[in-house]
Amino acid sequence: MPNQDYIARKPAKKKKNNPYKKSTPLPASKSTVKAKLIGFIVIILIAAFAYGLWFLKTSPQTKAPIQTETTAPATKETHLPTAPKEKWTYVENLKTKEIEVGQYEVTQKGPYRLQCGSFKTTARAEILKATIAFVGLEAFIKKSVGRNGTWYKVILGPYARKRLAEQDKHKLRNNRVNRCQVLLWK
Repeated sequence: MPNQDYIARKPAKKKKNNPYKKSTPLPASKSTVKAKLIGFIVIILIAAFAYGLWFLKTSPQTKAPIQTETTAPATKETHLPTAPKEKWTYVENLKTKEIEVGQYEVTQKGPYRLQCGSFKTTARAEILKATIAFVGLEAFIKKSVGRNGTWYKVILGPYARKRLAEQDKHKLRNNRVNRCQVLLWK
């Protein structure tokens, strides 16, 4: 079946007796009279509101402030009242505060390593070591014997600072070698 071009096709003819479109015309005179009456009332209200604002603006009664008999005209004072005494003394303490200067020694936790995997077989460890070599880093495999059997760990390092280990970790992550952890060298 060939594709049909729905855009270039002529629109369908409108049926006169369409059962789904029942048109019941409203009496034109009632709807237009109501709309005109509502529009006229709205225009009158807006005009009355605008006139009320203009009247309040130009009225001389609203220009002068209201004075009652009990309030006397304000006299100008030439000086300010004295400030109350402060309850807190921290402002004075800050002026005389001395800063303690101490000798602090930063201790390094030690060299770091980057462990990228731990496998039961040497073949899988060698595959990960080769993948790391393609990234441009040198890894080695460390044999670890424990209660759960023999494990072969793929390790990079040692690194003097943790930041250097993190840089290599991000380089490996960018090359799709995930799950590397920065650990202390033990």
